[in-house]
Amino acid sequence: MSGHSKWSTIKRQKGANDAKRGVLFTKLGNQIAVAARGGADPAMNATLAMAIEKAKKSGMPLTNIDRAVQRVTDKSAAALEEATYEGYGPGGIAIIVECATDNKNRTYPDVRNAFAKNGGNVAEAGAVAFLFARKGHIRANFVGDNDEAMLAAIEAGAEDAEIIDDNELSVYTDPKQLAAVRDDLRARGLSLESAELTYVANTEIEITDETVAAKIMKLMDALDELADVVNVHANFTIAE
Repeated sequence: MSGHSKWSTIKRQKGANDAKRGVLFTKLGNQIAVAARGGADPAMNATLAMAIEKAKKSGMPLTNIDRAVQRVTDKSAAALEEATYEGYGPGGIAIIVECATDNKNRTYPDVRNAFAKNGGNVAEAGAVAFLFARKGHIRANFVGDNDEAMLAAIEAGAEDAEIIDDNELSVYTDPKQLAAVRDDLRARGLSLESAELTYVANTEIEITDETVAAKIMKLMDALDELADVVNVHANFTIAE
């Protein structure tokens, strides 16, 4: 699952350097508002709790977080709905784009244009989804021995785990076990960076051509910069 971890690392670095914080907060607010439909109390709604935690880690103001949660009960606010689009990128890679939107008539053309302008194309629903598995994904920081961190992940119920950076652990879980594994790791003293549902490629396409790699990253950036896009998943890894 190294390809997923690498793309996640690229997105984190991009987010940390992205001056357009408003777009980031819009994305996070949409995630919170969609999650809040399952209940506005984070103590009773694990998905909402994780969305709020992610927003806090990104520096989103508490007033923005509260406003996003309250949106679910605000009759005057435009209703948000989830939308997922699939497509292909340069090099034949498969891409899944998760969105939260109040207007699909705006979102779909934006996603389609991002693909078309960057060497890709939107596909029919189901065209690439079978190439991915739905998983829980946790990033956690630890202090000490790598083997001990891996053992902690296994004992917490992880399906898979790997060390992706110095003292950073990447953990994959069954979707239904995400909250339980997250809480177990936290109880073991690990500092959690994120915990969320994701799509993980069953197999990855290794990109060795630098020109193709540059085109892929341009497309991924174009999709990720759309305010309605919550997450972008792809089945590639770039050869080092």
